[in-house]
Amino acid sequence: MEISIMAKSISSKLEKALGDQFPEGERYFGLENFGNTCYCNSVLQALYFCVPFREQLLDYYANNKNIGDAEENLLTCLADLFSQKKKTGVIAPKRFVQRLKKQNELFRSYMHQDAHEFLNFLLNELVDILEKEAQSAKSDPETSSPNEKIANGPKNPQPNGIRKEPLVTWVHKNFQGILTNETKCLRCETVTARDETFFDLSLDIEQNSSITSCLKNFSSTETLNAEDKFFCDKCCSLQEAQKRMKIKKPPHILVIHLKRFKYIEQLGRYKKLSYRVVFPLELKLSNTVEDADIEYSLFAVVVHVGSGPNHGHYVSLVKSHNHWLFFDDENVEMIDESAVQTFFGSAQEYSSNTDHGYILFYESLGASNKS
Repeated sequence: MEISIMAKSISSKLEKALGDQFPEGERYFGLENFGNTCYCNSVLQALYFCVPFREQLLDYYANNKNIGDAEENLLTCLADLFSQKKKTGVIAPKRFVQRLKKQNELFRSYMHQDAHEFLNFLLNELVDILEKEAQSAKSDPETSSPNEKIANGPKNPQPNGIRKEPLVTWVHKNFQGILTNETKCLRCETVTARDETFFDLSLDIEQNSSITSCLKNFSSTETLNAEDKFFCDKCCSLQEAQKRMKIKKPPHILVIHLKRFKYIEQLGRYKKLSYRVVFPLELKLSNTVEDADIEYSLFAVVVHVGSGPNHGHYVSLVKSHNHWLFFDDENVEMIDESAVQTFFGSAQEYSSNTDHGYILFYESLGASNKS
């Protein structure tokens, strides 16, 4: 009863604030917290306002809902949650949370959970579900249309060494980028490049820095010497080398995880770094292989509130139709764009401000990625 009264007051407050600017067909709902599920709620809000992801999820769900009465999984629970008809108010993501706990014991306890771990688990789980469905559709031609097979492409590498292209799902199309790890032998100057895919970039942070400087450090050249020497295939021996990481294929949705929790050996535990790290509303990504600047626009921030890693709270800031909104479980309110900078972190180590940006979601402004 209490929730519904609160939901009504939040709804009317929000609808009043937006007035006739309330975007047609948009939904701004709070999510009920089941004890410790703020880590889940904050990430779900960020994903909901990742419009290409939401649209493709709902599209996939609408087209595959009745195939052999598919069993419930995290994908169907997420699509069900995102299909809400409520314009505002509060929704209880009960089925989704129950399914999550059933699927992964890590999230079963009432301990404080990590929002980044949850995001990682969810995206990988969605990919697994889509790959299994594509696989079973292939073995049962009745259930899959020819278009679907072409759109999804063939399956992963075969055991006999004949490489087939891995399946590219709509999760990959939104979030996956490719990093290239270049290692240059300092004796023969041969450059070895190894590619790896990513759904998010985890960046080391420094006090009074910015996302741009963190990205530069991520791609800075590192010398491998002493015990870290590199085995050069051409020299057939261990050699000193230079190594650097560059972005070969930038993703459509760039997710940046700030490494705010650091293990301090002297303390024997993790400590939260409250460092001030400026994240711009518009980001130019320049550490790419092509050296072409790619522009991104910030649309969501998952914020960790609290002084330590094992307790605290998560909230999210979201940009939708040029308005910024603040989601704190059941509460939803409009905020001014200038309020975003209050979540950069603290310039002094001991500060009363413990609300710090933790996961940043940027969308590419280039049309070329929107396939």
